[in-house]
Amino acid sequence: MCGIVGIVGRSPVNQLIYDSLLLLQHRGQDAAGIATANGNNFNMFKAHGLVRDVFRTRNMRSLPGNSGIGQVRYPTAGSSDSLEEAQPFYVNAPFGITFAHNGNLTNWRELRESLFKVDRRHINTNSDSEVLLNVLANELQNASHGISLDTDTIFKAVSALHKRVKGAYTVIAHIAGYGMLAFRDPFGIRPLCLGRSESEQGTEWIVASESVAIEGIGFDFVRDVQPGEAVFIDLDGNVTSQQCAENPVLTPCLFEYVYFARPDSTIDGINVYNARLKMGEYLAIKVAKQLRLSDIDVVMPIPDSSRPAAMELASHLKLEYREGFIKNRYVGRTFIMPGQAVRKKSVRQKLNAMSMEFKGKNILLVDDSIVRGTTSREIVDMARAAGANKVYFASAAPAVRYPNVYGIDMPSQDDLIATGRTPEEVAKEIGADGLVYQDLADLKQAIHDLNPNINQYEASCFDGKYVTGDIDEAYLKRLHDTRHQENSNTEPQGGLQFNMGYAANNGSNY
Repeated sequence: MCGIVGIVGRSPVNQLIYDSLLLLQHRGQDAAGIATANGNNFNMFKAHGLVRDVFRTRNMRSLPGNSGIGQVRYPTAGSSDSLEEAQPFYVNAPFGITFAHNGNLTNWRELRESLFKVDRRHINTNSDSEVLLNVLANELQNASHGISLDTDTIFKAVSALHKRVKGAYTVIAHIAGYGMLAFRDPFGIRPLCLGRSESEQGTEWIVASESVAIEGIGFDFVRDVQPGEAVFIDLDGNVTSQQCAENPVLTPCLFEYVYFARPDSTIDGINVYNARLKMGEYLAIKVAKQLRLSDIDVVMPIPDSSRPAAMELASHLKLEYREGFIKNRYVGRTFIMPGQAVRKKSVRQKLNAMSMEFKGKNILLVDDSIVRGTTSREIVDMARAAGANKVYFASAAPAVRYPNVYGIDMPSQDDLIATGRTPEEVAKEIGADGLVYQDLADLKQAIHDLNPNINQYEASCFDGKYVTGDIDEAYLKRLHDTRHQENSNTEPQGGLQFNMGYAANNGSNY
């Protein structure tokens, strides 16, 4: 899972991109990068770590230009050990392109082989994003004639890309000397939205993964980029868009609303905070059916993303609501920290249980989801150690039983505690006295209530149905085997600094 942003401005954009990436930091904490365009030159800096740690004053000064792109990354395909796989990426032909991608391609291995054997393009990393960049570059090369470029050519290239690529992808690319291109896969699995700012200097545009990155830097939200749509913003601020997919169907990822997106974002017409309130409303109905409410003294959220659902659940059931866990905000989100050992160790570092809220009480803990179960088990243990009499557990999401192949770090069923277990068996595994999962139908209804125009959802981690239609047992087994290969490489230190001159159309790759 990643966060991406691109800005076409009237003044230097490096600070605006930096500020936007801070607002998208929850989408990835492995690496961060910014690439700006200054005339026909690209300048780039990227490194492992949080945005605030990656960019120093000297790095920001090396990023001049009135347009640029940025990314915060959590690795899904490829390796977190390689700084070469941090984004943005760059390719020098045709025209010169910097590139940032959120999502995960499901046919990237086949594409990589085709790029080498047919298109004669070399891929330098194991990143599906570099594959996607080269597909875009190759289709631009095929669609263009001569040394100039127009929007019809650009949209023709995106249309050809959609026909070759499968999976989830939102992309922001900058073409040297021309402007910024953004597009979304035909299912709209991952979010992408457009914003604008008016000033005395003129109109400035931003494209970002979430609306919070737009509004948080003072821009106005305009709209979501539609599934299959491409948007091109030239360097004068003129915007052109076109539907480039043959049969686009909005199929947003439910896990964006459950966990990943910030609550103050609005995605595809649905405010994430309101979606989580709705989840709590529907979850309350099921809790009332499966648990004796008289046995519950207090409802507590597991900070932070489950708080709206827990509040609404407590309100509907007329149960007392308390904040029993205090979060250390200087520890990263455990779900997106690579490595099970690191994830387990960090749980008690990030949460502290207040004994006065637990002692002698029957507690209903509410979390957004249960994925691996490690965090849930630790939290139940903490509640008991703090003096809780009984500990019940409720999940605002259904049981996660299947791998997600569209950009979420849960590719192996072996990692998922609900696989092959009943809710009662999961409750026993995490040490709870009872467990209630949200029904998938209710989760879908919670989203549908807020935007009745959405009738299809990407819910593969809950139901095992993959909307791209290309996932089979062989694919999942390959993911499983890749997941469990030992990788003992040490992450490199420092960052990568580039100053790239005008990219001549000479057919070679960076």
